[in-house]
Amino acid sequence: MEIVVRHLCKSFGDQAVLRDLSFTAGPGITAVMAPSGSGKTTLLRILLGLETADSGTVEGLAGRRISAVFQEDRLLEHLSAEGNLRFVLGRDYDARAARALLDRLDLPDTGTQPVREFSGGMKRRLALARALLAPFDALLLDEPFTGLDRENRDRAMACIRETAGDRPVLLVTHDPADAAGAPVVAL
Repeated sequence: MEIVVRHLCKSFGDQAVLRDLSFTAGPGITAVMAPSGSGKTTLLRILLGLETADSGTVEGLAGRRISAVFQEDRLLEHLSAEGNLRFVLGRDYDARAARALLDRLDLPDTGTQPVREFSGGMKRRLALARALLAPFDALLLDEPFTGLDRENRDRAMACIRETAGDRPVLLVTHDPADAAGAPVVAL
């Protein structure tokens, strides 16, 4: 599967954010890198169908299941880690698979502790686990390692590579180390 973006343009008023953007994201990780405010999040919002492009096309996502990590964790703060996963995954929730992934992400078993009591890094790892546990054909990650130290970033990247396999992953990042070895789309 490939995600093909052709001549994508998006403006907000007089502010052009995406200008004639074209690229193909094949299997594995493709990094999207650019300075803040240059349209990375807008690109992902268009790919997710949350925003409409002014012109251009996106191919390869119609009818596909897309999982995502947003810049914000978007967790249900009053629920536990398990409660958040169960809420989002519904009948796709597998307690053993969830615990195994949370262990790999070094997120301890917090029992019934509400997410509002988690550290920022714990919340980020839970948001990533939620996206990786959901059934998906493509994975879109907007700064998924925010608040994680290098060891946890490396651990998270390994989980992403293993879980995604040969499915396309768009990884928005500011850190060249996160993009190492991946094709890079520069906005």
